[in-house]
Parts: sequence; C-alpha cells; structure tokens
Amino acid sequence: MNYDFSIKNLGECKIESPLSDIGYFTEDKKRLLFNIYLDDYSSQKDKNGQPLSLEIAGPRSKIFFSPAKTKAAIVTCGGLCPGINDVVRSITMTLFHRYGVKNIYGVRYGFRGLNPACGHELLHLTPDFVDDITSIGGSILSSSRGPQDINAMLDYMANLKVNILFCIGGDGTMKAAAQLANIAEQKKLELSIIGIPKTIDNDLDLIQKSFGFDTAIEKAAESIKSAHVEAKGYFNGIGLIKIMGRLSGHIAAYAALAQNDTNFVLIPEVPFDMEGEKGFLKILEKRMRARGHAVIMVAEGAGQDLLRKGNAPVEKDSSGNIRLLDIGLYMKSSIENYFRSIDMEINLKYIEPSYLIRSVPANASDSIYCSSLGQYAVHAAMTGKTGLLVALMKEDYVHLPLHTVASGRTINPHGNVWLRVLETTGQPANMKNV
Repeated sequence: MNYDFSIKNLGECKIESPLSDIGYFTEDKKRLLFNIYLDDYSSQKDKNGQPLSLEIAGPRSKIFFSPAKTKAAIVTCGGLCPGINDVVRSITMTLFHRYGVKNIYGVRYGFRGLNPACGHELLHLTPDFVDDITSIGGSILSSSRGPQDINAMLDYMANLKVNILFCIGGDGTMKAAAQLANIAEQKKLELSIIGIPKTIDNDLDLIQKSFGFDTAIEKAAESIKSAHVEAKGYFNGIGLIKIMGRLSGHIAAYAALAQNDTNFVLIPEVPFDMEGEKGFLKILEKRMRARGHAVIMVAEGAGQDLLRKGNAPVEKDSSGNIRLLDIGLYMKSSIENYFRSIDMEINLKYIEPSYLIRSVPANASDSIYCSSLGQYAVHAAMTGKTGLLVALMKEDYVHLPLHTVASGRTINPHGNVWLRVLETTGQPANMKNV
C-alpha cells in the first residue's frame, strides 16, 4: 500500500510559544522511519525518494494560534471506552495552563452537539470542571453515533469563532473529522481538526495501541478468574465469556495470555465448526471428560458464518457497522443442547462483561497514555496543523493524516500472538472439519 504521511498546516507559525520555559521543542524535520527493519526500511519511499517516515509529535517553538484569541472545542463520539475523561482533562489542562487558552467548549452528545438543529448547549470547560473526572467512567460530555450535516457543523463553529476541534472517537469519527478538515480547507476556514483515536477493540491500522485497551485486558482477565472459579465450583462446570471484538480478537487473545485459566479462545480471524469430529463441541466434550471443567472466551464477532445463513438480510447500526448476531447466546444454547443429546451433565455459567468493561475508569497505564495523547494533540493544534491524529507508533508519538487510519487490524492466525494463545490454552490450531 502506498501511504502519504504529509501533514497539512493552516499557515506559517509566527508566534513565540508560551512553553519556552520547558527548554525542549520538536522540529518538523524530526521523523520516524515507517519500516524499521534493516532489510525492509527502504521498500516504501515518499515523493522525494526517501524512506517513508512520519512526523514526530511534540511542542514547537513557534505556534500559529494566538492563545488569547483561540477558542477550542472537544467532542467525544461512538462507544464508551475507559480513558475518555482522561483525554478530555489532559486537553483542557494543557490548553489552559500551558498555552493560556481560556475559551474551551465541551460538545455534548457527540457530533449532534455541533448541529444547532439538535439543540444541545455547549459546556464551558475549565480546570475546576475537569479536575476530578478521571475517577469517572464513560464521557462527561456524553456521546452519540451516526453522521451529522458537515456544513451545518462548520457553520456553527464558524459562528462561535472556534479555531480548534478535538475529535475523540474510532474510525467512523476519524472519517467524519477528515471530511470536516477537507471542507473547512475548501471554505478557507482557519480551523484545526485534530483526532485522538479511540477503539477498545484495538483494531485501528498503523496505531500501536488504542487507549482503553490495557484497562479492557485487565477487566477481561478478572472475568476469566470468575469464570474459572465458577467452572471448578461445580460438577462438569463450564464458564463461557463473551467479550468485545467485532472484527478482531485482540481483547480475547491478550486477556487469555494475561490470565492463563482459559481453555478455548474463539476469535473472528479463526473460523471454526461446531459439529463434527474436529468441531468445537466434540473437542469440548473430550476436554470435559478428561478434566471436568472448561473456560471458554468468545469474541463477539467470532463465528458469524455459523449464525448468518444463506441470504439473511444484513442490518447496520447508525454508524454503518454491521449488526452482529449474538454468538454468546448461540454458543450457550449449542453447548447445552449438545451435552443434553449425549446425556452428559454439565453446569454452564454465561458471563457477558462487555458493558461493565466499557464504562469503568482507566487504569494507571491507560491514564498515562491518555494524558500523553491529550498533550500531544494540543501541541499539534496550536501550531495550526490539521487533518491529523496523534498516535503511538513504534514507542514514539507521531502525527498521522486522518485519511490513513481505518479499522481492520486483525490477529494473524499464523502469527506470534495467536501461536502464544494456542500454547497457553492447549486448544487445537484447527477446529474445522475440512
């Protein structure tokens, strides 16, 4: 794939940064190699024939926006995720204390709050307002899904004289932010659009890790502990956990690696059969006869081919995502019916912790990460950069153009992570009959 990692600027930076007391600034010419392996680093080149690289994030010595005149807004979109409030707080604190920006708006209910037709009033964010919000899960600004009128949102921000918009969300939010940036450029608006990527599934391309993922692993591992206790507490006990993971099984896989009591991990990337000699049910039966208990973790997007038969209509939600059929309840019913058919007693406990995980506050690791993302987002915005998101890549924070980021990063069924899962669980590499 040919990438273009060039970053757009609203204009020349002429204002001395108020961060001069720090004594550290990053220059635009400081860049990170995209391909870091010696035998591969020069395989992709930019338009100048140089190895492909990315702009390093960080404060610049000159800024574009005058802090006293700057108005910023923060919006949170899509599903809830641990760490959203940490990002909101970090952005607010950095704008207010480090750059002296006093006019900071909180947009209520996602992009709906930027469409005046929806009638949601903006919040005025101050250090006092955001001081204790990191102890609260979810988003203090609330959220929503689905598109809004791009021109209506831009006109609204222009009337308010908003110079910077921080968009916290997943790939759908980043696509909308890219549209906002492109049309704002066409209208010659001095509006910086900065994205902070959020997806608890950790499935965004190019990005090393999404915030909230570490917290999700920690909480998912706790559910494995509970399922294991339940499974061992009864005769022929089975603990079945359904966890997040629409297109990828990162949470399920890493939670199993973090808590080694899982015996089966089922993810969207690895198809499986339920019936037959090599199918899941027969393998589970062998496990139960040998050990007398089992813990199963299934990602919500796994096994959709088993549920969606023939020409059944495919529904989509307001964000354009395919509505998944419930693999958890299907697994529960199939397991109970199978063991009933072979006259073997089991005691199955079904656990679905997804919404509990999404709504908890961030753990320490995610809090640190969120704070950094918020700070780097502000540094980029104040220098007039636009149409980008800040992200962690190869242990460094970089600027990525919004158009380069989309969901789709999956677990390689032949890669190191999945191999480690197979070694940890002891499950067969193949549960297909053909």
